[in-house]
Amino acid sequence: MARNYELDDTDRHILNLLIQDAKMPYTEIARKVNVSGGTVHVRMARLEEIGIVQGATLRIDYQKLGYGVSAFLGIYLRQSSEYTAVVNQLREIPEVVNINFTTGTYGIFARLQCRDTQHLRDVLHDRIQPIEGILRTETLISLEEVLSRSAELT
Repeated sequence: MARNYELDDTDRHILNLLIQDAKMPYTEIARKVNVSGGTVHVRMARLEEIGIVQGATLRIDYQKLGYGVSAFLGIYLRQSSEYTAVVNQLREIPEVVNINFTTGTYGIFARLQCRDTQHLRDVLHDRIQPIEGILRTETLISLEEVLSRSAELT
């Protein structure tokens, strides 16, 4: 149903404000968009109902929590038919914070958040590489994340 829904300028303005600050109160959004709070509430309810808005997320500074190693993991699958089984097992590993099914070199590209490189090694060696269906992995450690944002709607 979301495919056929056309966002208007009011929807875009509301969404762009929430992309900048998901905790912004509807009353403040209404003031900035020049509509009533009820309009914002109704628009958001509709966008959630049709699946365009799928909740809000919390951004965490993992470094401050002692999880200072962010790594990207390219996963080669033995066969693409094993994708679902591999993803289901990856979901059970708390350090895996993002999973993407990709084209190109890797079948799956994931992001992990670990305390340190020893923790990362343990997760890779003990939890991920033994998963049935994974042929091999390639790990890239992020030295610094300089930008993380959602795309604004135009």
